[in-house]
Amino acid sequence: MADSTKKENKPNFFHGVKREFKKITWPTRNDVIKQTLLVTVITVVCSALIAGIDFLAKTGIDKLVNL
Repeated sequence: MADSTKKENKPNFFHGVKREFKKITWPTRNDVIKQTLLVTVITVVCSALIAGIDFLAKTGIDKLVNL
């Protein structure tokens, strides 16, 4: 009896998923392109800042060690 209950629940689950997917408002192509470019630019800028701070810290520590 438990097996038949599981089989009956599966179609209901997938119908619910399909119904929820129809409610999604997908972004436009332009929105996706703009957001991707923005994330890429922010990643490059943050990486450059971290690299600069790392370089300055390494240089400062090297100078302190070599005194």
